[in-house]
Amino acid sequence: MVMRLTGPTIAVLEQFLAAPDESRYGLDLGTRTALPSGTIHPILARLEAVGWVRSEWERIDPATAGRPRRRWYRLTPEGRSAAAEQVARAHARRARLTTRLRPVQGLS
Repeated sequence: MVMRLTGPTIAVLEQFLAAPDESRYGLDLGTRTALPSGTIHPILARLEAVGWVRSEWERIDPATAGRPRRRWYRLTPEGRSAAAEQVARAHARRARLTTRLRPVQGLS
């Protein structure tokens, strides 16, 4: 399966790569990326479908915790290397575009 790497997907991958051994949940990723839940969760589902992340439900009693259970996501070893490669490519692409679009000094 081919992964579509949009700007929001890159932002989510960057958050995973910032602490690659930590698990994340949707609301946390949404807060860190400023993306809404309706964007985050489809991205997480696609990442899981291609094997870049795996997920599991938190083992708590929601009544005792006073909140719903969270679904935790963590990079797989394959996901870690693929994410690092794709984020690096995205940054290089962005740098090339920025360089191309930068105004030339001395021209009015």
